[in-house]
Amino acid sequence: MRGVVVAAALALALVLQTLLTGLVIRGAAALDLVLIVVVYVALTRGPVTGLVAGTVAGLAQDALGSGVLGIGGLAKTIVGFAVGVVGTQFIVSAPLSRLVVFAMATVLHAALFMGLYVGLGLRSFPSPFEAVATQAVGNAFVGVVGFQIIEWLPGLAERRRARRPLKR
Repeated sequence: MRGVVVAAALALALVLQTLLTGLVIRGAAALDLVLIVVVYVALTRGPVTGLVAGTVAGLAQDALGSGVLGIGGLAKTIVGFAVGVVGTQFIVSAPLSRLVVFAMATVLHAALFMGLYVGLGLRSFPSPFEAVATQAVGNAFVGVVGFQIIEWLPGLAERRRARRPLKR
């Protein structure tokens, strides 16, 4: 059942990312919703699930995009595994620590993605620092807010049931 939920979340993120490719924050960089889901999955399910989610999501995103098939997949695979390891080795339950993890995962993903393209001589990225920093802040904010909402929803249903008067 967990695999189905992860697959559905990744599919929804892919659809939203594909539909909202024009979503730009201050003209610098777009949010990476797929990466946000991969980081969430890796933090909540561990390194192996993060690795699998990163691989599937990255390859699907590569197939839907116009870049080289596999570069985004490899970058998201490494990020998913690394974040999963961080989530198992450190306590990442406070919003501030999650914010740092989402931001660092975005920077790592950008470094891997751009590094692979530059290393293979396929593309150059002149001065990407502002775009990466903006994307890191945006992904971190959306990731932490999404994390809080997901954690808050089950408690909401329980609180509503607790407030209902008992029927006799």
